[in-house]
Amino acid sequence: MNGRNARFDFAEPVPPLEELGAVHFIAIGGSGMSGVARVMLARGTRVSGSDAKESPVLAALAAEGADVHVGHDPAHLEGVDTVVISSAIRETNVELAAARERGLRVLHRSQALASTMAGSRRVAVAGANGKTTTTSMLTVALQHCGIDPSFAAGGELAKHGTNAHWGTGDVFVAEADESDGSFLVYHPEVAVVTNVQPDHLDFYGTFDRVQEAYAEFATSVLPGGLLVACEDDEGSRSLAEQARAAGTRVLTYGWSPEADVVLGQETFRGLMARATLTGPDGEPRVLRVNIPGRHNLLNAAAAYTVAVEGLGQDPTRVLDGLFGFTGTRRRFEPKGSAAGVTVVDDYAHNPGKVAAVVSTGRDLVAGQGRLVVVFQPHLFSRTRDFAREFAAALKPADVVVLMDVYAAREDPVPGVSSQLVADALLELEPGADVRVVSSWTAVPQVVAGLAADGDLVLTVGAGDVTMIGPEVLRVLAQG
Repeated sequence: MNGRNARFDFAEPVPPLEELGAVHFIAIGGSGMSGVARVMLARGTRVSGSDAKESPVLAALAAEGADVHVGHDPAHLEGVDTVVISSAIRETNVELAAARERGLRVLHRSQALASTMAGSRRVAVAGANGKTTTTSMLTVALQHCGIDPSFAAGGELAKHGTNAHWGTGDVFVAEADESDGSFLVYHPEVAVVTNVQPDHLDFYGTFDRVQEAYAEFATSVLPGGLLVACEDDEGSRSLAEQARAAGTRVLTYGWSPEADVVLGQETFRGLMARATLTGPDGEPRVLRVNIPGRHNLLNAAAAYTVAVEGLGQDPTRVLDGLFGFTGTRRRFEPKGSAAGVTVVDDYAHNPGKVAAVVSTGRDLVAGQGRLVVVFQPHLFSRTRDFAREFAAALKPADVVVLMDVYAAREDPVPGVSSQLVADALLELEPGADVRVVSSWTAVPQVVAGLAADGDLVLTVGAGDVTMIGPEVLRVLAQG
């Protein structure tokens, strides 16, 4: 990796916000795009945007001052100076094609976000798994410390109802997306790497190139800055060793006694998790979070390390702030209960994320009911590359319902479907209760028919599976 992909040079300096003029976002309703738009609006930038369909996000952005349009049309570029896109926007998009033809400045979403961060103490949170929750936890902890940080996360903070905010403090916390190499643009004072895993191979091609990209991300930390890395993850630990050897200040966190910030003695009660946390000062403290799962204690330890060791905040106030964190939309988000069945929704879409969510669900229903997982694979390339790993992640469930692959930015790949995951699961565990349901509209009825009193239903995936949970509850309530 050298900071470049076929469309953007992430090694190039980004223009300051005041030079961007009027900014238009193509697909402004996306989770990442809407966050950048919100920060720009708060900064006084003239913002417009388009998306394929109406959504609550579009309505909210319009209320905040953006000029939003449903549908794409070159006419929306009238008076625009800069166009912002994500990697998912194809060059054939009529607005992007018109912007290229007119010679308008075209920025990647991450470059646009970096332009808003100038002058701030930048914290960039990266990793295959956990970055949205870690970003959100850190933001809430800093707010509890009396700082009003700016932030841009990949999901809405449940308590705040937004995914981005321009604060009065001097800290800017950003979720850094590694999927297309764009996390190299931020040059943070503090960088976090929760884990390094072989994901996004549609872009990188090989795990070696993924690791090279993270190594370059580590070198993008400003002189005198800090890299916070997970000791428990082999890829993150290796990255920490490389960075230390290169002279970067590094602190690790994890369950391993070799970590600089060590977790231990975990206990779980319902949706609350608790552990001891011992930092470099050697003093054991109590870490509590109101969301379940061992992985969320790890996320909280990362946030603690940044806030205390990287930004100099008081440990007690940071821990109190973490205990007050109420979660992020689509990260083990309870959707409700009906007929004794509880439904929880999660955005997990790679094997590591799915494994963590299923494991947490398994622990919650132990001795009470069954775990029913509705999984919608995301991307044909990811399904093809990791069918067996997804099967292993789903194996602890009592019942697995597989939806069709959510294509997102990809075209269908011949021979690639959810059946690959089903076959792999049956190979790992002959007799497993796994069902492939190709009709989206049939899924809620199927799941409601399977679930019984005491069961936990998890809807899992990055696509429109998120809308399945409320439908399951509606069917259950009707009896």
